Amino acid sequence: MLPMKSRYAIKALVYLAQHGGGPVLISNISKSEGIPRKFLETILLELRNHGTLTSRRGRGGGYALRLPAEKIHLGDVIRVLTGPLAPVPCLSKTAYHACEECRDEATCAVRLLLAEVHAVTLKVVDGTSLADLVSRVEGAGHRVSAVLVD
Repeated sequence: MLPMKSRYAIKALVYLAQHGGGPVLISNISKSEGIPRKFLETILLELRNHGTLTSRRGRGGGYALRLPAEKIHLGDVIRVLTGPLAPVPCLSKTAYHACEECRDEATCAVRLLLAEVHAVTLKVVDGTSLADLVSRVEGAGHRVSAVLVD
């Protein structure tokens, strides 16, 4: 399950991408996306420290994307905020360690099943940029509107 921290980060990044250009105030993101302000401040600061965002203080200040939305991949964002994506430690490239209960990784049924799930997950999150997600969100909004109108 994706932790709330990462879910809020994705919502905030989509908001920033949709309001590209100048900096956006935390209060605007918080209000629009229903994210508690203090929690959002922590998330945005982490993303800024990682190089995903830039910030400016004072009048006309706020947060903005440091990179084009096409160069921000969701897998990177999730890893920054919540750590490795592997469902079990024996599949992690960055935090690998053998599972205590496992006798043989090569024949472990749990590992074999989760390796497939993990591969699909990585393909999606590492292959999806913020720009891709914004396009999906905007396209979904048009589909919902069309359904409601008809």
